[in-house]
Amino acid sequence: MQSRLEQDIISTAESFTVNFSDKGNFDFTVESLRNVDDILEEIGDFVFDDEEKLDSVASMVGCYIFEVARRNYGGEYFWVQDRAQPILVTGEPEFSVSILAFDKVRGRIKNGKEDEILYYFKGYIDAVEKGKKTGYCATIV
Repeated sequence: MQSRLEQDIISTAESFTVNFSDKGNFDFTVESLRNVDDILEEIGDFVFDDEEKLDSVASMVGCYIFEVARRNYGGEYFWVQDRAQPILVTGEPEFSVSILAFDKVRGRIKNGKEDEILYYFKGYIDAVEKGKKTGYCATIV
């Protein structure tokens, strides 16, 4: 049974795929994250100084990134109260690799290509693979 948090993230991610369908194929594959980077590059100038818009974009795009991770590698969502955002934890109890996608989207908008989403996500994949082999635990930020 899905939690309310999981339902909200899935719903937001699916809305993202519809709202931005003219910008690429958002099919929840890792490769589709290239299109996410393109969108963030395009809209960065419009939301950079507006915290409300930045939060909105971070949550919408972050939910899509979360769902790419969950649908491809599994995991469970939790709410992190002190950060006021969800976290996806993959691999428990054998290992634990977590991501905070909202923070990463904000970083990508503010810092540009140096915070590329696909590069970040490959770090998550590497950590999951390491975790499967060794029991590794990490939070990818």
